[in-house]
Amino acid sequence: MLRTERLLLRPWRDDDAAPCVAMTANPTVMHFFGGTREGADADAWLARTRAHHAREGFGIWAVELPGVAPFIGFVGLARVPEWRTFAGQIEAVWTLDEPYWRKGYATEAARASIADGFARLGLERVIATTAAVNLPSQGVMQALGMSRDPADDFDHPRIAEGSFLRRHVLFILNKSSAPDTR
Repeated sequence: MLRTERLLLRPWRDDDAAPCVAMTANPTVMHFFGGTREGADADAWLARTRAHHAREGFGIWAVELPGVAPFIGFVGLARVPEWRTFAGQIEAVWTLDEPYWRKGYATEAARASIADGFARLGLERVIATTAAVNLPSQGVMQALGMSRDPADDFDHPRIAEGSFLRRHVLFILNKSSAPDTR
């Protein structure tokens, strides 16, 4: 588990499934993902997420706001799958439920995850990617001290040509240039 000033990043519990499914079924939350994740797709994603954590010793945590909400979303680090651009690298990821947006929670939780990656896992670099139109996530990346080189922008291999989500940006944070992550 990881604790921040306001949040608890913890292993997934069985009772997280329902609020996670509800969150990823919300078209507003999933706008920049190209569609919702429901039913069997949501269950399969959660199973893969738990398996990643067990296999790798790190992964995507369920995020709790103690005393307020037992589940507000998920944040963590994931190894980029083989089919994706930047395969094998470690990516910071976050998705929070809509009531918890614009409160600094994504940045706070991602900062803790990245710090854990640098300290406990010995990572030298963490990346983050998102659709070029996803300015809120890019704002989180910038707040984390990540940098972007437009020459690294790319087309997502599983998003159709012509989609407003196809063009993606890459942000990088090297351990040697990371701001204080405590």
